[in-house]
Amino acid sequence: MNPQALCWINQQIIPADEASISVYDHGLLYGDGIFEGLRFYQRKVFRLDSHLRRLQQSADAIALQLPMTIEQMKQAIQELITRYDQPDGYLRLVITRGRGTLGIDPQSCPQAECFIIADRLNVIHQPPGQRGIKLWIASTRRLPAQCLNPRIKSLNYLNNILARIEASQAGMDEALLLNTQGFVSEGSVDNIFIVRDGVLLTPPVSDGLLQGITRDSILQLADDCGIENRQTSLTEYDLYQADECFLCGTGAELIRVGQINRHIFTDDRWPVFERIEQAFHDLIARECA
Repeated sequence: MNPQALCWINQQIIPADEASISVYDHGLLYGDGIFEGLRFYQRKVFRLDSHLRRLQQSADAIALQLPMTIEQMKQAIQELITRYDQPDGYLRLVITRGRGTLGIDPQSCPQAECFIIADRLNVIHQPPGQRGIKLWIASTRRLPAQCLNPRIKSLNYLNNILARIEASQAGMDEALLLNTQGFVSEGSVDNIFIVRDGVLLTPPVSDGLLQGITRDSILQLADDCGIENRQTSLTEYDLYQADECFLCGTGAELIRVGQINRHIFTDDRWPVFERIEQAFHDLIARECA
């Protein structure tokens, strides 16, 4: 039986399907807001301070005044996961510009709104027996930072959604976006790593990607494990020459990629991925004990 999704909103916790916001909320009308996705294990959020720090940075970047303090958010989060009927789950923390008038002017919104959902999340479905997901390089390009900095975790995901639509229409599981210069950026909801000759490689944030909490954790784990790693620009050619490829994110955790477009990874041994995956699970066990 699936656990009931819950929502913290207006200082109370209610079933998520009973929660509501105004149709005049600018988060709904214009995608004007920010969010964080968080995982909790044994009723403890993984890297909570890092997520809330990034939330504050996103708010600062769009001149959004948070409606509550970070400590109040922590208290609300703890109350919610205590009430949730499973020890492990996913949180979606959303801050909208709040209720205003029709028209994009944020000055019409006197107070930002906050709600937090506790539920399960299946980011990417991998069919049983499939050795890794199928990744499609989308023709939709990642918006350049000069237009909308991808380090802002905003409510507007249309760029990512269009890429995922392409992947679905091609019969693939996930989309990979390139930036306008043709360099690899990120997946629709995740960061990407490849391995070539034992070296772990991932695009730099400057190539137009979210600076993922899981991504940063993996880079630190690679250092701790003595795995050579670099942040470097990657092209489609680099992807096809890789020995291993995987995606990562708070919701996704770590997901092995078995195919990119028509290129199939045929080797059953993924030594770097397996070391990183085990180290990541060990990290979660230590921090969320």
